[in-house]
Amino acid sequence: MIKVESLTKRYARTVAVDGISFEVEKGRIVGFLGPNGAGKTTTMRVLTCFMPPTSGTARVAGFDVLQQPLEVKKRIGYLPESPPLYPEMEVVEYLRFVGRLKGIPKSAVDRRVDEVCERCAITDVRTRLLSKLSRGYRQRVGLAQAIIHNPDVLILDEPTAGLDPKQINETRRLIKSLAGDHTIILSTHILPEVEQTCEQVIIIDKGKLVATDTVENLTHRLRGSETVAVEVAPRDGALETAEVQRRLEQVPGVSRVIFKETRDNRHRFEVESLEGRSVRGALARSVVEAGWDLVELHATALSLEQIFLQLTASEDGGAAGGKP
Repeated sequence: MIKVESLTKRYARTVAVDGISFEVEKGRIVGFLGPNGAGKTTTMRVLTCFMPPTSGTARVAGFDVLQQPLEVKKRIGYLPESPPLYPEMEVVEYLRFVGRLKGIPKSAVDRRVDEVCERCAITDVRTRLLSKLSRGYRQRVGLAQAIIHNPDVLILDEPTAGLDPKQINETRRLIKSLAGDHTIILSTHILPEVEQTCEQVIIIDKGKLVATDTVENLTHRLRGSETVAVEVAPRDGALETAEVQRRLEQVPGVSRVIFKETRDNRHRFEVESLEGRSVRGALARSVVEAGWDLVELHATALSLEQIFLQLTASEDGGAAGGKP
């Protein structure tokens, strides 16, 4: 649905985007991440045909942003951080206006307005002035205007900025419900939002692509070993923490055992393996053979925040590499 190849954008002596390449499949939600000044906004402006690239190509729904910008614009819905609303207009009046601007036939505008009002849960405020709406409702109206022409691609820039926790959860659910019908690029600084919403992440730093993959795959690539949470309890009586730790440390392939806590006579540890070794099966056998109860055992992953910091911490910004 989106294909970017060797995309570069220069401003005088500054290279804002430096030869990045990535693909986004149809119907996916992709988190677009990077520090301030990394080149995210510039990339989005190129994809939306707001500005041309210096070199390289970008195609949206099969159309080239440089050669066929009008066709690209027909297939993109865009929600900037501050929705482009006219405060003196009513919600339904504004959406009709946007629908006509985006080429919806006059005979179909009212039907389409009704559909997006229901989809974005703004039917109850459709006759209110935009200036009288809360920030959460304005954000929903912004999403409604972005999808009113049923675009193939949605580009959302900080869609939950300034919202309260309830509004954030509602907006996240709405965005997830749009996947499948639309391919979505979500640019945000709220990393838990990406973990909860996106199937893939694209991370750029200093204009260069440093990674594009699922969070799970990035965890395995960066860590190289697995970290396992283990919780053990005695079947009868008490159990010494040190005794459990010694036994876990003796499991082949284990590099380190870290005691985390004891609660209700349950002992919790974090076990790290040697690189390339999977130790979950051996850990489970060791606990059971010792006559203890294995309450919990599961692999833990790096958080997206840890991944982001690792990939953007180096001077050259590209130490970890990226899948083209």
